[in-house]
Amino acid sequence: MAQISAALVKQLRDKTGAGMMDCKKALTETDGELEAAVDWLRKSGLAQAARKAGRTAAEGLIGMATAPGKAAMVEINAETDFVARNADFQAVVREVARIALDCEGDLERLSAASYPGTDRTVGEEITNLVGTIGENIQLRRTVVLSTPAGVVGDYIHAGRRGVRSARRSLERPAHELAMHIAAASPQAVSRDSLDQTMVERERGVLAEQARAEGKPENIIEKMIEGRLRKFFEEVVLLEQTWVIDGETRVKSVLESLAGTLDTSVAVSDFVRYQLGEGIERESKDFAAEVAAQLGS
Repeated sequence: MAQISAALVKQLRDKTGAGMMDCKKALTETDGELEAAVDWLRKSGLAQAARKAGRTAAEGLIGMATAPGKAAMVEINAETDFVARNADFQAVVREVARIALDCEGDLERLSAASYPGTDRTVGEEITNLVGTIGENIQLRRTVVLSTPAGVVGDYIHAGRRGVRSARRSLERPAHELAMHIAAASPQAVSRDSLDQTMVERERGVLAEQARAEGKPENIIEKMIEGRLRKFFEEVVLLEQTWVIDGETRVKSVLESLAGTLDTSVAVSDFVRYQLGEGIERESKDFAAEVAAQLGS
């Protein structure tokens, strides 16, 4: 077997843009032959994946999978929304979500898990998909929710918004609750579970607004408390208006359900994914892009 030097690995990396370990593996597989290693990387999709890795991937799909008392959610991103309609991409998202059920929300563990029907890991299967589809594709995040005594409701809105809500109740109300969360985008289940830094920041903004309105200090605190109630109604799940009827508070819906079931009902947790949230999207000037290509 040929000796694989660091300089040879660097040369292959500079030539293909693939990762260092992938380059070392390619050279090992090809007995140190540089051009054969380039071909090996191309055939495995790694060179193409490396070239595309710097391109913004903010589209794609959110996938879900369920098991008794347990559910998993994943977000896999691509560059364009056309990929979301690709059957191969959809199949991978479904399968990765199913695999995620056993990975306890650990992204590295999910990426390293075996992908069924292949000798590849999940991460390697996604890299392989890059070569097939021709876009940058990224496994971005995953979460698993479980409840020991209840059900986990789920809802995906057009593959772009995904919600998991763990709720000690029945499947239909849990699903409706997930639909509500997708639409209303609460930040926390209750006031107590809301990030207190967010509350204090809002309190400070409201105080400055009241002072800007010329209100005297002795009534500013009362104004703040009244406006904070409105804030809680917007961001706290239990305080929000139920989207199903547009009138009832979520808290009242749960109380009514508890009376019907003659047992306690509580929302233990929820997770809401918005496809591509937090990813800075490139702003492209199409005319300038075409002009640049014509001039090259």
